[in-house]
Amino acid sequence: MIRDVVLHLSGEQPLLCDLREMPDPSDGGIMCTNLRTIDGKKPIYIDHTDSWFLFPFHLIRFVELPLASVEAASILALPPGPIVDPDAPDEEELDAAEELLQRIREV
Repeated sequence: MIRDVVLHLSGEQPLLCDLREMPDPSDGGIMCTNLRTIDGKKPIYIDHTDSWFLFPFHLIRFVELPLASVEAASILALPPGPIVDPDAPDEEELDAAEELLQRIREV
């Protein structure tokens, strides 16, 4: 179970829910349970929070998976430590850029 997933729906406030598993590309939508608002309250348009809900993909803008939930569910093999951008400039490039900016300011 993947807990505390945030569904960002088109034209609606985000909702928290729990997923049984990651959706498959062949699925028609996202199946979830324990649907609640961000502040933990039951949305007014549902009768039972323990029901299962299917949200078609065309209604979903994006899905936010908190890192703690992903790690707890062991659904993705994430590398330990921070994620490093391979295209990010290294310290030498940053120092050279800072030096250039300093010279420009002096002129």
